[in-house]
Amino acid sequence: MSDIKRYTEKRMSTDAEFADGFEFGYANFKIGVMLKQAREAAGMTQEEVARQLNTTKSAISRIENHAEDIRLSTLNRYAKAVGANLQIRLAPMV
Repeated sequence: MSDIKRYTEKRMSTDAEFADGFEFGYANFKIGVMLKQAREAAGMTQEEVARQLNTTKSAISRIENHAEDIRLSTLNRYAKAVGANLQIRLAPMV
């Protein structure tokens, strides 16, 4: 187990506020990673996606790196631009 994983597990078990914030932040990070992976799988650059969405490369970079406030309509347009289908699933909290 890595030092970071040990630290986060220990901190989450002793600090509820940290645990809540960590889970929220990690979920947003995963969304950005999924967007980037979908774009790369489509063989597209950020510039190409930006053209499809009628925006700038920096806006696409911001979406991929800071996905916490992204609108569903933007996610849907991004998915279509990279040839993907947006699917949303609600799962029980663990």
